[in-house]
Amino acid sequence: MTISKIENISHLSELQVLNLSGNRISRVENLQGLNSLTELNLQYNCISAVTELACLPGLQRLFLSCNSILSFDQLACLGESRSLSELTLDGNPVALETWYKQAVLRCVLHLRQLDMKRITDEDRRMAGVLTRKEEEKKRESHKQTIQKEKRRLAIRNAAQQWEGVKACLELPPTNGSKEDASPENSPAHSPAQTNGLAQETSPEEPRRISPGSGPERPSGGTENRLRTNSRPNSPRDPKLVETGSGSAQSLSLSDSHLAELDGDTLRLFGLGALEALERGWGVQTAGAVTVIAFRFINFDAIVPTLPRIRVKFPNLSHLIFLETNISRLPQLAALAQVRRLEQLTIHPEGNPVVSLALWRSFIIYRLYHFNLQKINGQEVTMNDVIAAERVFGTLGHIAATETPRCRLLLLLEESRKRQLQFLLEGRGRRAGLSPEELRDNGKLLGEGLSRALFNYPSRDCNAESPEEATVESSERAAVIEQYLQELVKRASDTNLKGEALHKLWPSMFAEMVKDCVLDMRDRGAFRRASLAKLTETK
Repeated sequence: MTISKIENISHLSELQVLNLSGNRISRVENLQGLNSLTELNLQYNCISAVTELACLPGLQRLFLSCNSILSFDQLACLGESRSLSELTLDGNPVALETWYKQAVLRCVLHLRQLDMKRITDEDRRMAGVLTRKEEEKKRESHKQTIQKEKRRLAIRNAAQQWEGVKACLELPPTNGSKEDASPENSPAHSPAQTNGLAQETSPEEPRRISPGSGPERPSGGTENRLRTNSRPNSPRDPKLVETGSGSAQSLSLSDSHLAELDGDTLRLFGLGALEALERGWGVQTAGAVTVIAFRFINFDAIVPTLPRIRVKFPNLSHLIFLETNISRLPQLAALAQVRRLEQLTIHPEGNPVVSLALWRSFIIYRLYHFNLQKINGQEVTMNDVIAAERVFGTLGHIAATETPRCRLLLLLEESRKRQLQFLLEGRGRRAGLSPEELRDNGKLLGEGLSRALFNYPSRDCNAESPEEATVESSERAAVIEQYLQELVKRASDTNLKGEALHKLWPSMFAEMVKDCVLDMRDRGAFRRASLAKLTETK
């Protein structure tokens, strides 16, 4: 007959040795009152956890071999015993753990024998090392927990500040909580999408996301002919997931901004994070950065940092903008300041420009020199380049060839001004070449200049007060709008004339040849008539 439960022994106050080995006991319990017990043998039972040893003040030897103890957590109460000096745990799964002996000694510091083997000073030293490692691990874990919480609060506060900025800018509201704003799936969109129904445009359909935790924001309707009815595409990009990885290095952290480096990705949350771009960057660290992601930062505040980004990060190939208030096409022209770019991601949330039908074509045309491979995760094809050239090429050509010299110098940035001045003064060609001749020579001014005219509008810093700046800005906007309307009309007329000439040219050429043949049929009469015309001209 075997025993399955310890009971009815609490009255044995003088008992010194208790042997219950070889039974079916599963729990160590009901040991109160055994104040004189010095040895307890529970080998070959079914015990999975040890408890209630604190009620045995004189216990010196405990035998638990060949039971079912799986982890050191099930032996935690051993540390409460002040008198225990001998212990056996062999035959339990826990005895197979790495650092088994050191872990037991860490729990029972005054132990003299374990599994019938004497504890040496080296064993105690190794147990001390393990204890220190465990403490360091706990401290590091606590530190990481605090850092994660600070990171979460910084992103949340940056999101809240951005909500205030959006209210001032009258941007469309973003659905969902910013505390957990990570990219989610959104419907795909392509140039072939019509009336909300996607048509297949390529064999491989790229994935899209909408960076917001809430439901999809409804489309803006048809109040503007340049706005699309379907939601623009944006790729699912792990670079913007706010949880970050364990290897992320915090570069700048405050209550309202966060800048962190995660492998090859630099993430910037909140306006204050831009200060990380001013820090001293090692050549190797900066060279490893290939992706920069901006979030909760007004794009106009990012623009002044682009020249520094160009210099500091020579291998940058991908820019990501989420909640940055890119609302106008000219803002996108500012990206021409970076060194090179292979991918560009502008998420719909907080960037109204993505709802414009021509935004992608404008980027392809304006940043043609970058040879962009992907925009919002979608491959840039030769057909896209041709379509963008057809939309903006004529306008750019008219602007480059017909805009007065003084206006060109005002519109272009400094590097382009020097280039244009060099060309207009004739130093790039033979002396005496007029500006008109230079304008007629497409190889000199080229497509680069026509694209450069679509530039980022710089702010006027000479206004004496915000009120004057607002008035001047309104007046300037009206003049610019009128000027652009005239320019677009002229470009449209020129394009229509060119198309008409292209259609009529075959018949016109045939008529010209026919007239020449008829006029020269009698060579003598033709020569006399020509000489008579020359005489009359004189």
